[in-house]
Amino acid sequence: MQAIAYEALSIYRYIVFGAIIASWVAPGSTHPLVQFLYRVTEPLLAPIRKVLPDLGGIDISPIILLVGIHLLQGLL
Repeated sequence: MQAIAYEALSIYRYIVFGAIIASWVAPGSTHPLVQFLYRVTEPLLAPIRKVLPDLGGIDISPIILLVGIHLLQGLL
């Protein structure tokens, strides 16, 4: 069971990286893959953004999420 959770977190980490790259390359894209990445990552990124202070247009919420995933994987 732990191996499944670890692998699921690894896959989600790649999805987060994909969303980060998509936000740089194609911000506001309507491509189905980009929309999928945003739909899957936004439920976890939005609450993090609400807690973080305004950094002048720099969004570090994906970094916080990736650190959280890494910590969870370390617990497994």
